[in-house]
Amino acid sequence: MQTNPFTFCPACKSHAFTLTNNRYFCDDCHFTFFLNAASAAAGIIVCGDEVLFTIRQKEPGKGKLGLPGGFVDFGESMEDAICRETLEELGVEITQWQYLLTAPNTYDYANVRYHTCDGFFVAHLQEKPELTLQESEIAGVKWLKHPEIQLEDIAFASMRKALAHYLSQCEK
Repeated sequence: MQTNPFTFCPACKSHAFTLTNNRYFCDDCHFTFFLNAASAAAGIIVCGDEVLFTIRQKEPGKGKLGLPGGFVDFGESMEDAICRETLEELGVEITQWQYLLTAPNTYDYANVRYHTCDGFFVAHLQEKPELTLQESEIAGVKWLKHPEIQLEDIAFASMRKALAHYLSQCEK
């Protein structure tokens, strides 16, 4: 994983530009550039005792199970993002989402590690919808009954945490 993709300060062009925790700092001109977590939203779609999983089409986590969702656009709420992403990825309009939890995550893409804060939502459907998959993102889908869900098959730590939390609520 590339640790410092920036080799010089964008303000003064000095090479004394270093990354510490979540900020770059220039020792010469004192310019500071903060790296904040990106927001992402994902949805747990439930029909009866089954949960809908996507199969990831590309890295990170290609071939592993995921949930519909993605990054939150500028000026967009997490609620709007999960509605948009579900429509884009699955061709399904779902507007009745219930907040579940947030969890930190990392997303390694093109040799850069992105830190995210992922918001998870749940939607309970009366019947399974007809899906139109966004093939550039989704290789397929699986409906799994609660006992069939294997957390180690899920692409991201934040998703594993959200699903474990959701499943523990179902057991009560």
